[in-house]
Amino acid sequence: MAFENLSSKLQDVFNRLKGKGKLTESDVKTAMREVKLALLEADVNFKIVKDFIKNVTEKAVGEQVLQGLNPGQQVVKIVNDELVALMGSSQSKLTFSSKSPTIYMMVGLQGAGKTTTTGKLAGQLRKQGKHPLLVACDVYRPAAIKQLQVVGSTYNIPVFDMGQGDPVEIAKKGIEHAGANGNDIAIIDTAGRLHINEELMDELVNIKNEVRPQEILLVIDAMTGQDAVNVAESFNSKLGIDGVIVTKLDGDTRGGAALSVCAVTGKPIKYVGMGEKMEDLEPFYPERMASRILGMGDVLSLIEKAQQVYDDNAAKELEQKMRSQDFDFEDFLNQINQVKKMGPLKDLIKMIPGANSLKMDDMDIDDSATKGVEAIIQSMTKEERKNPDILNGSRKKRIAKGSGRTIQEVNQLLKQFDEMKKMMKMFGDMSKGKRKMRLPFF
Repeated sequence: MAFENLSSKLQDVFNRLKGKGKLTESDVKTAMREVKLALLEADVNFKIVKDFIKNVTEKAVGEQVLQGLNPGQQVVKIVNDELVALMGSSQSKLTFSSKSPTIYMMVGLQGAGKTTTTGKLAGQLRKQGKHPLLVACDVYRPAAIKQLQVVGSTYNIPVFDMGQGDPVEIAKKGIEHAGANGNDIAIIDTAGRLHINEELMDELVNIKNEVRPQEILLVIDAMTGQDAVNVAESFNSKLGIDGVIVTKLDGDTRGGAALSVCAVTGKPIKYVGMGEKMEDLEPFYPERMASRILGMGDVLSLIEKAQQVYDDNAAKELEQKMRSQDFDFEDFLNQINQVKKMGPLKDLIKMIPGANSLKMDDMDIDDSATKGVEAIIQSMTKEERKNPDILNGSRKKRIAKGSGRTIQEVNQLLKQFDEMKKMMKMFGDMSKGKRKMRLPFF
């Protein structure tokens, strides 16, 4: 995941600062040198790093910080505030036109994930009650139109195309088609190139002048590194972009692009791509990203992920089952499937405050860890899942054989499940009459 190396190094620096009773100016400057190196290694633009370190140092060497009761924590707060400011201060949402359809123009270099992101964005807008149309204006890349059609069908979004025609005319006709067919959103998937050239920019400018989009969104691959700054600057100077979408932040990338493009262009990051699914195109919150980078978790995003996959009525029903100890293996299997929809288990745990201090990389936290549990439960009959008390020796032997696990592992799961039910009932009894937050149980 992006920022893992940066996050680890920053936490090491701040842990050393927190261990000191008082800070000297030398302590701060030594720490800032390490922060500078960590940011540069994360592919953050060197000019941005220079200004960032200057701002943090000036605030951190103030007398109130150096002599404060918790000077190390104050420095962390300063760094957090500067990171938030660097990435745009607050969330920037898409804007909508007062006249339908609202037009979004997607631009970017070839290979940045523009076409896939176009489909994901349309899917997100449809979930908000909109009726989007995708307009295929990439007439050069082989199979680009077909790819957009496949993406559209995945999310049940209609696609307008005119084959290998004039992109400007296609954009114009696509907008007319949207208006005539009740589509209140039109998203134009434009052509990309392997590098920026005048021919590409001229075409994009012509499309812009013809359809006058509500927003032009630049799609940037997080793996582009420091060159993302040059790409963003070029597109912004030629087109005047309104926002940025950074893709592939879930990959093994240093993530510096996400910390650079906003500061360089003055344009906000509106979404980040964190995976292959539609739900993995996430609204960008600078304060949440800063919190993740500094290892302070991201509880709000974790709750939102839970709310996306979990029905409130189902949560109430589940809570009642837990209190009355009616919770069975059928319910447990359903909970596993719900949690899996939220994303990789390791990434979810990192959203919990303080989780990074557990040295996650040294722990065996893998989504495959649940596979053995799933296999055991799926090897049970429905009757056995509902009433595990009937599991005798021969049944356990059959389940172990069917799941590819040992009888000891089956017994261990049964013991843990029984203890869990007792604990849930105890917590339920203790909290009666109090209002509680409901999250999926795992």
